[in-house]
Amino acid sequence: MVKSPSKKKKKSVIIDSVGIAHIQSSFNNIIITLTNKKGDVIAWSSAGKMNFKGSRKNTPYAAQITAESVAKIGLNAGIKKVEIKIKGPGSGRDAAIRAISNSGMIVTMIKDITPLPHNGCRPPKRRRV
Repeated sequence: MVKSPSKKKKKSVIIDSVGIAHIQSSFNNIIITLTNKKGDVIAWSSAGKMNFKGSRKNTPYAAQITAESVAKIGLNAGIKKVEIKIKGPGSGRDAAIRAISNSGMIVTMIKDITPLPHNGCRPPKRRRV
């Protein structure tokens, strides 16, 4: 007798009216994650998930569309106020913040958490553009 694989029950996330939006913006992509205060993920999206390919993924327009989709899911889940933490040097940072604030969420704080080296490891070789 072959035992069928048991289905795992999806973990329920406690949703408060306050959340944190983590925006990770690199030169190649933008990833936006919406969490509650504890750190449990409520919604996430990226420019690649929104069907942007190649060099279109790091544009401000792609960041705006991505942020709007995350904000819509967050509003349906019951998040009204949001703190924003930005990480990375990408071009869609401002567009993502603007899209979240225009979606109806109240932005309480914007914090830049981009990591800066304290002369630790050797930096990568210089970009040739």
